[in-house]
Amino acid sequence: MTHTKDLRGKLLLLFTVTFLFVTVFIIRSSRMVREIPNPSFSLKACHVQVSEQPITPLQDTQHLLVSAYMDQRVKGFDVRIISIFKRDSVHPLHCIFCCSGDISTTTPANILPHSDHFGFPYGTTDVMCQIPLTCHRATHVSLLTEPNKNISTEQLWLPIRRTAVNEKEKLQFNFTVCISNLFGEYNNVLQVAQSLEMYRLLGVGRVVIYNTSCGPELDLLLQTYSQEGFLEIVPWPIDKYLIPSKGWSFSIHGGDLHYYGQLATLNDCIYRSMARSHYVTLNDIDEIVMPYQHDNLADLMSVLQQHNPNTGVFLIENHIFPKIYFEPGGRFHLSQWKDVPGVNILEHIYRETPDMNIYHPYKIIVQPRMVEQTSVHSVLKTFGQVYKVPHDVCRLIHTRVALRVELTLEQLNVDKRLWDFHEKLIPNVDKVLRRAGLLSSEGQS
Repeated sequence: MTHTKDLRGKLLLLFTVTFLFVTVFIIRSSRMVREIPNPSFSLKACHVQVSEQPITPLQDTQHLLVSAYMDQRVKGFDVRIISIFKRDSVHPLHCIFCCSGDISTTTPANILPHSDHFGFPYGTTDVMCQIPLTCHRATHVSLLTEPNKNISTEQLWLPIRRTAVNEKEKLQFNFTVCISNLFGEYNNVLQVAQSLEMYRLLGVGRVVIYNTSCGPELDLLLQTYSQEGFLEIVPWPIDKYLIPSKGWSFSIHGGDLHYYGQLATLNDCIYRSMARSHYVTLNDIDEIVMPYQHDNLADLMSVLQQHNPNTGVFLIENHIFPKIYFEPGGRFHLSQWKDVPGVNILEHIYRETPDMNIYHPYKIIVQPRMVEQTSVHSVLKTFGQVYKVPHDVCRLIHTRVALRVELTLEQLNVDKRLWDFHEKLIPNVDKVLRRAGLLSSEGQS
C-alpha cells in the first residue's frame, strides 16, 4: 500500500514538472516568435501610406513636408523634419511615429522657422520631434494638428533617414556638391558638363542636383551622369504646389517662395549627406570651388582643417568671370563643341575684383555633421566655428553675366587657373557628351 502511494506521488511530481516545462517552453517560444520582426512591418502593421515624393502636403494645413532625419544633436529631440511652412499660419503640431509595426502616442512638435526667408510668405522650417519612450525602432513619422486624434487613411508618412555613422563605418565620399535648383528649362549643357568634370578632377565623389525643369539636351546629359552613379537627381516639383520666385527678393520678384525653394533643398542636401560624405559644398551650377594653392579639394581641406580644427564651415569668396569677354587668341574655341548649347568656361579668363565696400556673398564648404541650419551664403546654426578662406587660397570661379558692369576689360584680372586642367578636362568633357549623344563620334579634342 505504501509502495503504491510512493509510485503515485512520483508520477504526480513527474507530471507536474513536465507540465511546467512544456508551459514555459510554449510561452518562451511564442515570445521568440513575436520578437522576430516582419520585414515589411512598417507598412503592413502600421497600415500607413508612406510618401514617396520629394514634397508632401501636410494634411489640414498649408504646409509642405520635405524629408525626415534622425537627429539627436539637439538635446531633447530625436527627429528633424525639413519643411516649407506658410509663415503666417503656424499652429501647434504633434509628432506621431510608426514603431516596430505599432502607432505611437503623439509628442508635441517644436517648430523652428529658419531666420532667412527674404520676405516671402513661405519659408523653410524645421519641425523637431521627440520619440516616445514606449516607441522602439521608429521607422516613419507624421504630424497631426491635434494630439492623439484619429488618423485618416489619407495621412502621409515620411521615412526617417539616418544621419549618423558608427565607428566601424567609413564615409562613402570625401566631397559632395549640392546644387539647387534647376528651373526655367535651363539648358546650359556645355558649362554643366565642364563644371561636373572639373568637380571630378578636384576630387568630388558625388553631385546632388534638385531639378524642377531643364532643357532636353541637359536632361540627356544629367541622365548619363545619373546612370554612372556620379550624379543624384532629386526631382523638385515645387511649382505644382506654390508659385516659386525666379529671384531672391519678394518685393522685387514676387511669388510664394524664394528661388524655387532653394533654402529647403540646400538644407535637405546637407542632411542627406551626413551619413555618407565628409565635406559638402553648397554652390550653383555655374560655380566651381577652385583651390589656387593645391591640386585638389582634399589637399586644400587637409591644410585648412589642420589650422582650424574646430571649424565646420568654410566660406569661399565669389569671383565673377563675365561671359561677355573672351580670351582673344581663341585657344579653346573648339570646333567639336560648336553645336553644344551653353557657355564654354575655358574661353572666359577675365575676372572681376569684388567690391568689398558693399555686401559680397560667399558660398560654403561644410562638415555636414557640424551644421544645423543653412542659408545660401552663410550658415544659420552651426556646432562649430566659421572661417573665411583667403581668396588667394581658394575662390569661386563663377562664369555668368557681369556684376560690376562699370568695369572695362582693362580693369579686369587675367585668370587662367582652369587652363591648368585642360589636358584632362577637354577629353573628359568630350567623352561624357558622346555618351549622352550630344557630340558626334568624329569630334576630336
